[in-house]
Amino acid sequence: MAVTYTTAVKNARLSAVVTQIGATGVLEIGTAGMATVLATIALNSTAGTVASGVLTFSGFPKSDTSADNSGTAAVARIRTASGGTDIVTGLTVGTSGSDINLDSVSITAGQTVTINSATITHA
Repeated sequence: MAVTYTTAVKNARLSAVVTQIGATGVLEIGTAGMATVLATIALNSTAGTVASGVLTFSGFPKSDTSADNSGTAAVARIRTASGGTDIVTGLTVGTSGSDINLDSVSITAGQTVTINSATITHA
C-alpha cells in the first residue's frame, strides 16, 4: 500500500525544504548522475512559496551567464552555497514538464544557461 500525505503535510515538508535552503541556496544543473556540474544559479533569499503540495521557486526566469562545463543537462540538485550540503537531489531537467525547465538542455561552457521555471511537486 502506498503512503499518502495530506496537503497540509506536503506543504509542511516543502516549507521545511525552503527553510533548509536558507538565504544563500544554489541550484546546480548537471549531466546524468551529476557527474559534471554544467551551471550554478543562486536562488532568491526566500527560495520560493508553497501551496497545494507544490514548491514554486521565485525569481525565474534566471540565468547563469557563463556555464561551467559542456554537456547535456539531465538532473539538478539544490545545495547550500556555503559548505555545499545537498538539500534536494534528483530533480528532473528538461525544456518543459520537468522540475527544472531550461531554455535548452544542450549546454556549452561559457554560454548563458536560462532556467525558465522551477518547481517541486510533493508526491
